Amino acid sequence: MVFQFVVGTIVSLINIMIHALVTVGAIGIARSAGLRHMVWPRLHLMAVMAATAAVLMVAHTLESVVWSAAYLMVGVAPAGTDLIYFAFVNYTTLGYGDITPIQARRLLGPMTAMNGILLFGWSTAMLFEVLRKTVEHLAAINASACNSAD
Repeated sequence: MVFQFVVGTIVSLINIMIHALVTVGAIGIARSAGLRHMVWPRLHLMAVMAATAAVLMVAHTLESVVWSAAYLMVGVAPAGTDLIYFAFVNYTTLGYGDITPIQARRLLGPMTAMNGILLFGWSTAMLFEVLRKTVEHLAAINASACNSAD
């Protein structure tokens, strides 16, 4: 059991570092995109949000692949199992139950789910912050345009 906690903690920390890197990069890109003056602000907002969400989806996919690599290294599932699919099912907390881990490694599934829930929550907070900052910037641009028209 201690081995599973150690493996799960290491993989979770790797994924947290991946997510932190993606967050810093995505916020930097969203911030610079949000500072641009644009002709169609609603379209711009949609583009910033869609790009941010797409980057986060890539990050979550990479994080699931990291889990599947760990599953392979420690022999979590029976031979012939699609480990990427199994990792995604655990990471997203979908829990189909069509693949079950071997008895000695069954704690890694819930640890994967715990990591996924944490990182999905983080992504949700990040999307909200990008939306809030972009809307705030657009409001400032509109206020500036209204004040200069007076």
